[in-house]
Order: sequence, then C-alpha cells, then structure tokens
Amino acid sequence: MRGWRVHEITEDGAMVFGDCPDPRPAHDGCVVKVAAAGVNFLDTLMIRGRYQVKPPLPFTPGIEVAGTVVEAGPNSPFRPGDRLCALMDHGGFAEHAAVPALGAQKLPDDFPLREAVALPVIYPTAHLALRHRAGLKAGETVLVHAGAGGVGSAAIQLARHWGARVIATAGGPQKTALCHELGADETIDYAAEPLVERVKEITHGRGVDVIVDPVGGKVAVDSLRCLAWGGRLVIVGFAGGAVADLPSNRLLLKNAAAMGVYWGAYRQHHPELVSAMFDELFALRRSGAIAPLIRDVFPLAQAPAALEALAGRRTVGKVVLEP
Repeated sequence: MRGWRVHEITEDGAMVFGDCPDPRPAHDGCVVKVAAAGVNFLDTLMIRGRYQVKPPLPFTPGIEVAGTVVEAGPNSPFRPGDRLCALMDHGGFAEHAAVPALGAQKLPDDFPLREAVALPVIYPTAHLALRHRAGLKAGETVLVHAGAGGVGSAAIQLARHWGARVIATAGGPQKTALCHELGADETIDYAAEPLVERVKEITHGRGVDVIVDPVGGKVAVDSLRCLAWGGRLVIVGFAGGAVADLPSNRLLLKNAAAMGVYWGAYRQHHPELVSAMFDELFALRRSGAIAPLIRDVFPLAQAPAALEALAGRRTVGKVVLEP
C-alpha cells in the first residue's frame, strides 16, 4: 500500500511518500479503501508535533476519510462493501486506512464519497458550534469568520438554513463573492475593511448574537467587540496560528459568553447526539439545504502541496486528497 509517513518531527513537517504497512482492523473496526481523504489545518500541526494528539513515530497523517469497507473485524458493525466516512486519530493519507467503529458513519447510497469526506469534521463542527454550544435561534445574527474555508462554508449554510442573518468574513473579493454564493447576507473583506467598524455598521451599532471563529489570535480578541449584549463567541480552531488571551472584562460588560467546540470528543461523550446529527445532515444534503464546497482536490501524492496551500489560505471549502 502507498501512503505518507512521518518518521521524525521536524519544523517543516517533513513526510515521506512510499510503501506503508497494510492496516489491520481492530476487533470492532474495519479497513477502508480510501476514495477521498480530508485535509485539515490540524494536520499541519500534527506533523510538526504541535497538536494535542501526538501519535508514536512513524505515523501516517490524516484524520478523515471516505471510502468502502474491504475488511471488517469480528465485532465490527460494518461489512465489506459498506460505504462510510470516518474520523480517526491519524492514518488517512494512504490508499487504505484502519477505521475505528466509534469514528465511522455509514453513508446513504446517494451520497458521493468525494462530498462525504466533508462530513467527519467541518459540518459536525459547525453544527455543534451553532446549535449545541451557541443555541442559535431563528432571527439572530451570526458572524462567521473564514467563511470561504471548510468550517466557515458549512457554518454559513447551516446558519442560513436555520433562519439566521449571516455576516461572513473572508480575504479578497473572490472569497467574499463565494460567501455570498453560499448564502451570506453580508460580507467583510478582512484584508481591506476594519472588522469591528464594519460589523457595527451592518448591525446599526447592535453587534451580533453569535460568532463562529476558526481563526483565533487577534481575530478572536476583536470579535469580542463585535458581540451584542448576551452574545456568544464560539471558538472552533486556531488557523491563524495563535491562541488568544481573551479579556474577560468584555465578556462581563456584555453579559457575553466565550466557549469552545472539540468535536472529536462528542462520539465518546454524546453518541446519541452524534447519530441524530448525522441523520439531520444527510437529510439536509438530500434536500439541497447544504452542499459541501469542494473545489481544491489534490492527488494523494501531492499531500504536501495540499497542506501548504491550506496553510497559506489559498484554498476554499474542503481540501481533498484522492488516491
């Protein structure tokens, strides 16, 4: 089997492409022939030893795949031929991947595998951020940072479907235009416009009810000034590279809340919620309410180029590798 391996942790995140050991299924897991692997910002951190999950060396990066089961463990709920998407700790950047039962979701027959690879991370993250953490209500105003990215594009679609007014930030006119296509009511070009002033202008000085922030750093700090009284800031990542120190006085004065979303732990702590959420996402995709934004697709052999493009903010939507 061909795949990518990290043999040592280096500052440049060096990986080697070549023959890898064939994966074996756990007693309740399965092995999947990978049709598509998702590329995430956390992959750029993991290969540099900066992510909270630090696999033993050597390891294959990649935390999400979509594909077809080719081998199942004796206690696996899946069978050869099943189509599924999966979230795992690592192992996705290869032709085959061992998938744990806890992280896998069987797919409807009408769900294309290339689109399905957007499900393990970005849509559940956006869903949990808006619905279960922020408690979004119809009629509220949502500010979505990095709206042309993976989580951002999913958050725009879901917030719009649930009846919210959506303001999206993005870098440059092409990405702001894309946010409008996805359903954003207003956009802010953070490369050319002052964030806080534009939010106040758009909301007539009130601010926004909910903010979804996958960027972190100064963006998160400035976001507190964009909140309305009783607003909620939901932190879903640190793609900007810095973890923010949030001034708690701003939360106090606005009766506001700042909270995080770590989607990976929900399968362990709230499996019933996860099952219902995927049923809803499948139905929304079938109805056309959501449509995974996939425009940047790289061959598996070009994984470093995909990671570099993602880190350099030269991609939109979900970035995908295909063997």
